[in-house]
Amino acid sequence: MGATGSKLEKALGDQFPEGERYFGLENFGNTCYCNSVLQALYFCVPFREQLLEYYGNIKNPGDTEENLLTCLAELFMQISTQKKKTGVIAPKRFVQRVKKENELFRGYMHQDAHEFLNFLLNELVDILEKEANASKGSKEHSSPSEKIPNGVHVPQANGVRKEPLVTWVHKNFQGILTNETKCLRCETVTARDETFLDLSLDIEQNSSITSCLKNFSSTETLNAEDKFFCDKCCSLQEAQKRMKIKKPPHILVIHLKRFKYMEQLGRYKKLSYRVVFPLELKLTNTMEDADCEYSLFAVVVHVGSGPNHGHYVSLVKSHNHWLFFDDENVEMIDESAVQTSFGSAQEYASNTDHGYILFYESLATNSGH
Repeated sequence: MGATGSKLEKALGDQFPEGERYFGLENFGNTCYCNSVLQALYFCVPFREQLLEYYGNIKNPGDTEENLLTCLAELFMQISTQKKKTGVIAPKRFVQRVKKENELFRGYMHQDAHEFLNFLLNELVDILEKEANASKGSKEHSSPSEKIPNGVHVPQANGVRKEPLVTWVHKNFQGILTNETKCLRCETVTARDETFLDLSLDIEQNSSITSCLKNFSSTETLNAEDKFFCDKCCSLQEAQKRMKIKKPPHILVIHLKRFKYMEQLGRYKKLSYRVVFPLELKLTNTMEDADCEYSLFAVVVHVGSGPNHGHYVSLVKSHNHWLFFDDENVEMIDESAVQTSFGSAQEYASNTDHGYILFYESLATNSGH
């Protein structure tokens, strides 16, 4: 690995970013699903900075009860404080903690990187909320700055409206969707808000992220058995339904639904469809008056022809350089290499590297990339 590290340092030469570290992660038997997601999160600079700040605020790390958040913070701290610029780190404690917390990841089977990302972010939120509630003690309400704006559906506790806490994980990844249903008889529009940490999009052959987002927000008519109960008409009515992004997140995570259950086969099949994703993305079709621009900074790629075996790698942009992370191996790549993970235009192609999870950062908050 020393050779790979020095090769990367040589490739970057004088351009090696000040204070940045590029470390491969050891694989503990099919843990590439974990390694690829960790690399994408490490190079999500605002998230990394807040995680390290969180770790810095722990008075005595040795006395703190270990959980997934402390293990992740410790790992990121370990990487960022390395004396060398490149090398390999073994995320052993973190992986052991993941297996301890969730039996799904305990074996040596091929796991789903998106399921892992979902589990990890939700677990971090839970830990931060518990800590905030513990430190808040008897204080009934969070401060105004911590309240989610405009009519998000929030749980009721003993009949009292309870304001949800917004953690720094939410501040990075959480957006708000509005599900609008319009009664076609009285034209009343019912809107329901829901939060999301990532968007899962259906994909089609030879399409693009823009068209997938357009389909996600397309209008659907509810009729026949699917009629909508309109409160104003007090009866079932035909209606039109659509989903829009009301509040875009700072970090937009898009999951492409590449694994589809085929009833005729009785199993999941991988869709190797070619889905073009741009380096700069505008959310035009999914939001009203949206001029929201994003820049791609990481792609988790699934390598392999089927859902139950294969491999995950990640492509990451850091300080205007693109890097390829494959467990212990880290290499510099050309920006054009990102296009090789769009997918295959033919059903059976030799290239099985397909973009699976895309990480976009809002240009309004872009820093360090």
